[in-house]
Amino acid sequence: MMDKREYRCLLAYILLALGALAFFILNACIGSVRIPLPEIAGALTGRESNGTSARILWDIRLPRAAAGFLLGGALSLSGYLLQTFFNNPIAGPFVLGISSGAKMAVALVMVFFMRWQILPGREVRVTSAFMILAAFLGAMLSMGFVLLMSRKVSHMSMLVVSGVMIGYICSAVTELVVTFASDAQIVNLHNWSRGSFSGMTWENVQVMAVVVAPAFAAVFLLSKPLSAYRLGEIYARNMGVNLKFLRVCLVMLSSILSACVVAFAGPISFVGIATPHLVRKLLGTARPLKMIPACFLGGSVFCLLSDLLARTLLAPTELSISTVTAIFGAPVVLWIMSERRKGRAA
Repeated sequence: MMDKREYRCLLAYILLALGALAFFILNACIGSVRIPLPEIAGALTGRESNGTSARILWDIRLPRAAAGFLLGGALSLSGYLLQTFFNNPIAGPFVLGISSGAKMAVALVMVFFMRWQILPGREVRVTSAFMILAAFLGAMLSMGFVLLMSRKVSHMSMLVVSGVMIGYICSAVTELVVTFASDAQIVNLHNWSRGSFSGMTWENVQVMAVVVAPAFAAVFLLSKPLSAYRLGEIYARNMGVNLKFLRVCLVMLSSILSACVVAFAGPISFVGIATPHLVRKLLGTARPLKMIPACFLGGSVFCLLSDLLARTLLAPTELSISTVTAIFGAPVVLWIMSERRKGRAA
């Protein structure tokens, strides 16, 4: 027999899985071009593989929905790792400036290295893997500054302020880079920097899966050391946890996940902060073994819903996904801060 806590976790997993599936299907069905359900079923089963509806579904909507599922889960998981590492409930890749560092590096690549010639007449194109590598290096640069500041400041609130300042510095460098861009590059940078899952291809989705799936598996394997780490460094050390190795893993994995998101979809705000807290409330437990898969599903649901609203609220105009995530995520952050204030007052 399951106790109430296990039953609640099982119910939460079912709700998250059904939510991810439902919003994935809705993202595939709803858009500026109406596709009847029989045509969608025919395209999915291969009966209508050459029609306009099938091309829209397979070439535009399904890759976009798959990208929202993978990148939303990656962003939420990155936020969970950062909150665990810094023991700060509002730590996240966007707040700590990690996304801004990745954005700066990708902007540099897009402006100066998107196409260059190694020999006269021979042009080299930058691949998706190179973009992820650039975003990872930018994220690691920002993370290095955050880690340096974490040793200098005693209060976690100052750490968040330091992360915000790092984000402003990276944004200033990005704006400086834009002054050297051509008109076409400025348009591309503007569309990308707003945050969007549009323009995704199956090739992009394959690269995302190659990056996100091993990172998720690695995070899941760290669930037991993370459980000990949450109870304090002394307890974790007494349990035989290699704290130095664990910290390096947390930093590397969170940077890889956030870099993958920025490289493909641009900076997306509040998902990494809000989702772990909402999932924790839904599960009724903070055990990493249960939180890690739930965080991934929760981030997928959050981003798929936000992308659906971004495409449909003011259609045919498309909102940036960060606009929608901020509308839902910012109140969650305010609620988190008020709850911590009440806890301290009590």
